Amino acid sequence: MKTSIQIYSNMVAKVKFFFKQLHLNISKSTGRKLAISPEETIALSLFKQKQNIETKKSVWEIFNPKCSYKTLVVNMNRWTIWTLLILQSIFRWNQKHAHIVKHTDSTDIPVCLTKNGKRHRTMSGLSTWAHGPKGWYYGLKMSITTDLKRNMLAVRFGSGSGNDRETFKTMNKDLLGIFVADACYISKDLEKEFYIENKRILFAKPRANMKRIAAEWQTALYNTRMQIELNFRSLKMFYGLETSLPRSIDGYLANYTHSLLAYVLG
Repeated sequence: MKTSIQIYSNMVAKVKFFFKQLHLNISKSTGRKLAISPEETIALSLFKQKQNIETKKSVWEIFNPKCSYKTLVVNMNRWTIWTLLILQSIFRWNQKHAHIVKHTDSTDIPVCLTKNGKRHRTMSGLSTWAHGPKGWYYGLKMSITTDLKRNMLAVRFGSGSGNDRETFKTMNKDLLGIFVADACYISKDLEKEFYIENKRILFAKPRANMKRIAAEWQTALYNTRMQIELNFRSLKMFYGLETSLPRSIDGYLANYTHSLLAYVLG
């Protein structure tokens, strides 16, 4: 079993690899020299998510870096933009080598306990009340597109009450293949607008009460859609995607971004 130091060192190596490949250079021309490098700070953020550690304070206590806890938190949030660049580069690579069959779905991302929704202020500008599989929640909605091999190709965050169909069109506008989605994406207008002859088509699984006959091959195709649920399950259960602890919008967005990157890096 790998130790925390080994897992962290592996994360540092991966982050440095992407910094080199993408020619990323974070330089600080004024003030004191950074106690720990941006690559090391990002690696600590990824370590937190990969180990499903709840708080940044716990990470700070584990590694005792040469900086204050406050400085570590500020820099973890500050370097999120570079994490996004790495994540974007991985998505581009995955899109280039993706399986022809792709899945799109969304999941609820509460930003606080339901009982605290009316008093929540930090994410009030982005969050809304919405009804998900588990009932009402206050928060966001995350939509992702993956391929048949469960490689993540695209991701979008929006308000909990956002329009899934509009998000579908936006996040998949540059992708081609056979797209499989659940019943909430059923729309003749969407299917017609999204369709490109011999290049792209959408199959939305009919609702149970709909009188639509599916061929055997269509049923087999619809059954593959459940694979995308494994991505949601892993992100929420093992990579700390859901949280109510940050005290700033930057903190929430950093958590989501680092969770996604930790997941796709494996």
